[in-house]
Amino acid sequence: MKAAVCREFGKPLVIEDIELLPPNTGEVQVKLGACSICHSDILYAEGAWGGDLPAVYGHEAAGVVENVGDDVNNIQVGDHVLVTLIRSCGTCHYCSQGNKVQCSTAFPLDENSPLRTSDGELIAHGLRTAAFAESVVVDASQVAPIPKDMSMDSASLLSCGVITGFGAVVNTAKIPSGCSVVVMGTGGVGLNSVQGAAIAGAESVIALDLSDQKLKAAQEFGATHTVNVSREKATKAVYGITEGRGADYVFVTVGDKNAIEQGFKILGRGGTLVVVGMTANGVKIEFDSCKFASIEQTLLGSKMGSTRLVTDIPWYISLYQQGRLKLDELISGRYPLENINEAIADVSKNDALRNVIIF
Repeated sequence: MKAAVCREFGKPLVIEDIELLPPNTGEVQVKLGACSICHSDILYAEGAWGGDLPAVYGHEAAGVVENVGDDVNNIQVGDHVLVTLIRSCGTCHYCSQGNKVQCSTAFPLDENSPLRTSDGELIAHGLRTAAFAESVVVDASQVAPIPKDMSMDSASLLSCGVITGFGAVVNTAKIPSGCSVVVMGTGGVGLNSVQGAAIAGAESVIALDLSDQKLKAAQEFGATHTVNVSREKATKAVYGITEGRGADYVFVTVGDKNAIEQGFKILGRGGTLVVVGMTANGVKIEFDSCKFASIEQTLLGSKMGSTRLVTDIPWYISLYQQGRLKLDELISGRYPLENINEAIADVSKNDALRNVIIF
């Protein structure tokens, strides 16, 4: 099968013919229809988080099950599914508490990649998924059924960008109706935090970005106010909109130290700052710890929107089918696998919301 392989950090991906080993016990093989490009894929390919090379990245995918291993009872050949990096055993300490994204169990796929070059060289199973390829082998816990009439490109967005942004609002922070929300960064993840806040009943949803184009999109996704921080001071704007209180919730959807620290400055009394965007390894943030304690603020980290696939994906699909959750509108461009470097370059320029590789 063909795959886009990263052989050197920061270099273009190489389209190669590689071998995919068949699924073992508890695993499934999915022939992909689409895989959208996430900034996490780009950061890994640039070397920001290290890792082994050569590797195949990509983790936001959808396709059709073409093979299943032993002891897979809930997934059948021919099922349409989305594929995520969330791998969970269901029984460890974290899974038993409902925190599937923090599962501590080591899986066979964590130790042995199913990918090989044509001459037998091991290829790393990037982000536990390796979806910049025509097919993937993943643990059965990493897939969730989707309707057969749902387009693969839209469905693929549910695998990461949507659940990360939307889930940070409704799962990690559990915002109450009537609150004020600021979303810092209105790319693919940020727009989903915007629409998550709107659907959850926030009174004000304030979107901050440098791009007028993205801020316009934020209005379409439910933002009540937009602020271009290249022209306005974020602190003054947010305090003005919230009648001097500051925000009840701030979601930082970009992996940037300055943005996180700015988030504290626009956070009000009893407010919650949620770090959604991942920075590179080793980045430290500073904030006034005395103020933080005295006005009872909260700091939360959110990985993959604290998602529970079994319960969350059916709800998101229902919202989409009702016309309440926007998916199609998130797609900026569609590319064949052979043009993946062009698609990545477009995302890196921050012009795109989500570019999708179509197989």
